[in-house]
Amino acid sequence: MKIIDGHHHLWAPQSPDLDVGYVWLKEIGVRRPFGDPTPIQRDYLLEELRGEQAAHPLVGSVHLQCDPRIPDPVAETAFVQRISDAAEFPIMLVGYANLAQDDCAQILDRHAAHPNFRGIRQILSHLPDHPEISFVTENLLEDLAWRANFAQLGERGLSFDLMLYPEQMTTAADFLAQHPDIPVVLEHLGSPWDLSRDGMARWRDGMECLAALPHVSAKLSGYAMYFGSALGDQARVVTQGILEIFGPERVIFGSNFPVDLLHLTYADMLDFLMAEVPAEHHQAIFHDNAREFYRF
Repeated sequence: MKIIDGHHHLWAPQSPDLDVGYVWLKEIGVRRPFGDPTPIQRDYLLEELRGEQAAHPLVGSVHLQCDPRIPDPVAETAFVQRISDAAEFPIMLVGYANLAQDDCAQILDRHAAHPNFRGIRQILSHLPDHPEISFVTENLLEDLAWRANFAQLGERGLSFDLMLYPEQMTTAADFLAQHPDIPVVLEHLGSPWDLSRDGMARWRDGMECLAALPHVSAKLSGYAMYFGSALGDQARVVTQGILEIFGPERVIFGSNFPVDLLHLTYADMLDFLMAEVPAEHHQAIFHDNAREFYRF
């Protein structure tokens, strides 16, 4: 079948003519919450993504911003728009804007000048007791400026890609209930970092709170971040839980390549997911839902 990859990255830290000001991709040897990124701190472009596997050709994709420290986040959107145009391959764009800052309206408008721009991702993943796996240094859900500026997405018809930890989900659900006009998709399985019994109970409770909001969907993405190369029983429990909680009409496939390339091949990931997702839902989860959510 044909696939739309609903979550991936393209970047070129090794090519001066393509470099948009990457920061973490050039910090060789610095560990990240998902591990040692050294093998992927290199150019990774569309040709390589499309060549990762041949069994199920990609017919479109969704690019997620990769570095909030790029001096001008709109440069990344422009970079990937050029790639999409040159290849005549549809890549919808999810850019970055710091919604806690006063200039976010200007940034959103500059992003919107690019025809494939669809929404924003600002990672919220924060655990005060676990700074080693926190992606940000504060809980932006408690920032009043951030909460106020979030409404600007609805005013512009934009979506929001949500990345956070289960401990933040009930607060997020209460907040997102106030913005039913902003489509939201939860990334990376809901970040199940704690696979203990208590951790999984917390994850499920949070997922159910978010799924109670009809404008929130979820991605089957980021497996390597939480399971490495071990796509076994725990990965199955999480996958089946998401399918049950959100239903097949609100689940989107995403590879998270090249980040997941640290531990998985594209083919192995697809084989796992196509076995876990009932065949009657393949078309929706691997193609149609991404096409609808990101307005291809």
